[in-house]
Amino acid sequence: MKKKTAILTARLTPAEKAAIERRAKQANMTVTDYIVKSALGKNVRQTDELAPILSELKAQGRNLNQLTKLANMGRIDLVDAENFTEAYKNLYGLIEEIYWEEE
Repeated sequence: MKKKTAILTARLTPAEKAAIERRAKQANMTVTDYIVKSALGKNVRQTDELAPILSELKAQGRNLNQLTKLANMGRIDLVDAENFTEAYKNLYGLIEEIYWEEE
């Protein structure tokens, strides 16, 4: 990632500033990143589009963590990773659909 060293100053009304801050927060981005992506014509997506995917990723992470603990305790030796692989392929497909939806 390139280091950001240039400064840009803009004059806004308090309402405009609040709206930009709110939208950046909704997009789970910093205000700087939100403004740069918006100004350069990149599509900024709201996080609610990704909520089901993030929820599934968290669930998969919990499952993987539980299996790791069991393996470290010596209670399991081998894990069938096919289910994880399939779940991640499905999530990747959903992310691609969202990404290409409005491009």
